[in-house]
Amino acid sequence: MRSRDGRILTLLFASAFLVYIDRANLSVGATDIMRDLHLSPYRIGILLSAFFWTYALCQLFGVAGWVADRFNVCWVLAGGFTLWSAATAFTGMARGFAFIFGMRLLLGFGESVAYPCYSRILANYFPEHRRGFANATIEAGTKAGPALGALLGGLLMARFGWRPFFVVLGFGTLAWLIPWILWMPRGPGLSVRQDPRETPGIFEILRHRSAIFSALGLFCSNYFWFFLLTWIPAYLETERRFAKDKMAVFASLAFFAVAVSATFHGWLSDRLIARGGTPTRVRKSFAGLGLLFSTIILPMAVVRNENIAMALLLFTCWCYGMFGSNLWAITQTLAGPNAAGKWTSMQNGFGAFSGVAAPWFTGWVVQQTGQFYLAFVAAAAIALCGAAAFVVGIGPIEQVPFRLKDPRAAGVI
Repeated sequence: MRSRDGRILTLLFASAFLVYIDRANLSVGATDIMRDLHLSPYRIGILLSAFFWTYALCQLFGVAGWVADRFNVCWVLAGGFTLWSAATAFTGMARGFAFIFGMRLLLGFGESVAYPCYSRILANYFPEHRRGFANATIEAGTKAGPALGALLGGLLMARFGWRPFFVVLGFGTLAWLIPWILWMPRGPGLSVRQDPRETPGIFEILRHRSAIFSALGLFCSNYFWFFLLTWIPAYLETERRFAKDKMAVFASLAFFAVAVSATFHGWLSDRLIARGGTPTRVRKSFAGLGLLFSTIILPMAVVRNENIAMALLLFTCWCYGMFGSNLWAITQTLAGPNAAGKWTSMQNGFGAFSGVAAPWFTGWVVQQTGQFYLAFVAAAAIALCGAAAFVVGIGPIEQVPFRLKDPRAAGVI
């Protein structure tokens, strides 16, 4: 890999890493915020899901994808980064439920451009046989972020409280903008405004079966992930009776397992394709098996032995990383460079509604039953549906034939 490519990929990893620290820090501080602001599990569940309303709607209705496809995608990413970092910082200054709710909505609005921007950059900048590792690197960032956030957040909040952590994190991460502005990728596919005749509309994308099932599959897989992300820290503290620092260690290890697994399996999938394996067979196998074995989280919920339960949790997260390594490589190949932003926006917008459903439903289950078991059952069952969507529902992993307004653009790849 060229040094410039490596530098760009490192910065994208860092942005994804920081995105998910900002996104997950509320779950790490959930029990402290509940005590400080006198909130019920149901209301904290609403706060955990609030981010996803604006995050999902901006993508589902094409706002994020339209911006990423029509303007300089690198500057769009920089603008979104500024907005979501500021929202994190101001959350630490909140004095009530309504203000935090507003900042979480703003956070979702800023972060809605992240994945459409990532997809358009990678689809234009990296060839098929390198996209598995490139996407896995970003996927690793989205999982290493919660890992380090859970570890440092748990330890630092226990010592200094949750407010200083949010303020310092939000304002401190703005430093990422300096190297990004200096080294961001440049080229006609990234910085020139695209001709609308060369990009398919959202209804043209939805005409294809693969687009529908990729969105359904992402909803199911995201439900599983957002259940882990938003409630595992609280589960370890309340049902497993872990102290805050002990919770921080094990939640961090679980999220790091996803990150390491995604990186390894992204590299492995690229190697298999480079040696002659078809993208369809390789990427579907990783996605399907990863989600299938993620259901091992269900026996983890009923095992009494603490060591066995934590080993099963780590193995579950390793399997989920196997799925995540190929998720967006599948999307980028199906969409092609010209439609990558819009397809990703639509798919991720629909999938993000699971971020509303998983925290809310889990909070409701815990409040009604006093335990997490039924929430684990739901997460495992939905993960199985996701495996079926990716393996059976999606067609061959190759660029779909779009009907474009300008027939001469049909050959544009």
